[in-house]
Amino acid sequence: MDFWNVYAWPTILIVLSILAIVVPIILSVAYLTLAERKIMGAMQLRQGPMVVGPFGLLQPIADGVKLMAKETIVPSGANRVVFIVAPMLTFFLALVAWAVIPFDDGWVLADINVGVLYLFAISSLGVYGIVMAGWASNSRYAFLGGLRSAAQMVSYEVSIGFVIITVLLCVGSLNLSDIVRAQEDLWFFIPLFPMFIVFFVSTVAETNRLPFDLPEGESELAGGFMVEYSAMTYALFFLGEYANMILMSGMTTVLFLGGWLPPFDFAPFTWIPGVVWFALKVAACLFVFIWIRATFPRYRYDQLMRLGWKVFLPLSLLWIVVTAGALIAFDWLPE
Repeated sequence: MDFWNVYAWPTILIVLSILAIVVPIILSVAYLTLAERKIMGAMQLRQGPMVVGPFGLLQPIADGVKLMAKETIVPSGANRVVFIVAPMLTFFLALVAWAVIPFDDGWVLADINVGVLYLFAISSLGVYGIVMAGWASNSRYAFLGGLRSAAQMVSYEVSIGFVIITVLLCVGSLNLSDIVRAQEDLWFFIPLFPMFIVFFVSTVAETNRLPFDLPEGESELAGGFMVEYSAMTYALFFLGEYANMILMSGMTTVLFLGGWLPPFDFAPFTWIPGVVWFALKVAACLFVFIWIRATFPRYRYDQLMRLGWKVFLPLSLLWIVVTAGALIAFDWLPE
């Protein structure tokens, strides 16, 4: 009985908690692909998927079955181990970051006091999967895509780090639940609006989404780092990109949009569960991701680098100084 109480039941509870997070995220990733195709179809005056199931609702399942049924082709000159591990690493990192994201008050798998550092470390590791894919494919196009991704993700991680520092100055804690609770009176996107914009645009660049999808660059790199991938290895990259979109939207929600908190502190807003508010805010951020893709053309690479290093970096550094000065001058330092 001691074995069950000490080892078995805690392990079972942890596994069930992980499944309660991972399964909805994977389903969300699948139907985010459908939502993107539907929304972009509406923006471009067409219908999008309509054949498989009512209103095309079974299209993600059909796509998944198709990709699983295809043969995985590994190029003869590729490094087989690294070639296969790269998409698995990308998808795995997109899932493990959710361990510290609070969905509601107390609804978090690991409520650690350095949650922000954990998130920053996991998001920084995401570049390895793409660089490994670019190198292991033994293709010039893939290699150039990997190099582009390394430079791009490192450039915009700097801005993301400085933006997060401005939030931490206002909270005084690295715990993500504490960051949400600090926004009970005022969501941070209002006083830190320029940093909110910098953070969101940087997350678009961090996830290699249009207009910053230079690592894929279909028009000049024929698919970039994914050019040699097929079947489920390609699907893992595809799912990893969309899982990262959901993760970055979750980070934006926690840091700037009040997490699980309702927009107004009176009924009927307070009757709605916090996890529903969290999901609605994440969905709103994802809609903007899709809206941006349907609206803007792809940046040139020099424009991408200039935006990161000559615009976002000085602006975020300046805002740290302004925020710290305001907190000290008006005695707003967190206790």
